[in-house]
Amino acid sequence: MEGHHRADRALVAVSVPLFIGSEVYRGSSYGPGHPLRVPRVSTVMDLCRAMGWLPAPQYRTSPRAKPAALTRWHSPGYVQALQRAEADGSVTDATRSQYHLGTLSNPVFGQMYSRPATGAGGVMLAAELLATGTQAVHVPGGGTHHGLPDRANGFCYLNDPVLAILALRQSGMPRVAYVDIDAHHCDGVQHGLAGDAETLLISTHEEGRWPFTGALDDDGGGNCVNLPLPRAANDTEMRAVLDGVILPFVQAHRPDVIVLQAGADSLDEDPLSRLSLSNRAYIDVLRALRPLAPRFLLLGGGGYNPWSVGRCWSALWATLAGAEIPDHLPDLGQSVLHGLSWGGGGRPLPAPHLLTTLLDPPREGPVSPEVQARIARLAARLRA
Repeated sequence: MEGHHRADRALVAVSVPLFIGSEVYRGSSYGPGHPLRVPRVSTVMDLCRAMGWLPAPQYRTSPRAKPAALTRWHSPGYVQALQRAEADGSVTDATRSQYHLGTLSNPVFGQMYSRPATGAGGVMLAAELLATGTQAVHVPGGGTHHGLPDRANGFCYLNDPVLAILALRQSGMPRVAYVDIDAHHCDGVQHGLAGDAETLLISTHEEGRWPFTGALDDDGGGNCVNLPLPRAANDTEMRAVLDGVILPFVQAHRPDVIVLQAGADSLDEDPLSRLSLSNRAYIDVLRALRPLAPRFLLLGGGGYNPWSVGRCWSALWATLAGAEIPDHLPDLGQSVLHGLSWGGGGRPLPAPHLLTTLLDPPREGPVSPEVQARIARLAARLRA
């Protein structure tokens, strides 16, 4: 009987959402001139702990993926070059040219292998947890969706979303719906999984924004849904996209697991894009998607304003974990946000609400004719 009770307690323990983090993100930086000089994952960990939303039973420390696991998709030569670059603290001209390491976007820094390998290890651990009873996992250090098999690309040294999907498949969850609401198109994920009928890839991203891929008519061989959003796209437009495109496609796919890449650079405050979403739009996407599959993996991604990223990903974790988000943060939560900075670059101080609240004001507006037409075009594709 005692063993039966222990089993029951274990089942209850894994049914709550789990958060996978690491201290590798605290203090590791791409360098003083890089957009990823700002703290992000460590801010989410600190803010969620300050709010009482991250009790020890719901936290897991991310392991570092072993090189052999990374070669499930990345080339062995590239993984070796990435390890060597971190160990040497430099790259040769030949390595820079072949693997795109030591560039302005993907510089040499002290944790250039260990940090992305930790993100990859986190999503692989998440796949194991989801296969053994856990229903939802948040890995804010994941979401590096630009990485290519044999080179770094767009701040991404590895592609943990692809590695996650491959791990989920290996763990017995072959039908995956990957939804990406980052401001930049998930070119690396589409490169890896275009044409794979068991994997649905949906990406909303700013039109005319690097990497300049993901056109409306690009279906990646049938399993990719790309919806470029015009500059200044608002919450109302995102809700129309959610209802008219994202939810119908995911429902039709009937996934075993949904992976949501919640790159926070689609927020109005982000310095590297010109979309105008609030973090309430992100919460709407999460809430609408969560019931559509028995398993859910929430990733981070882009986001270069330390206040807006920390608030958004913390709010998403609170939503996933069923925690109540207050109108105003208590002093301990505010102290985390007051302790942030741009780390240089001469940018202005944040608006007051970014220091005292977690939820943004709604950013509603008209649904432009362009967005309406794009929704209709993709909806017609689903009906065909």
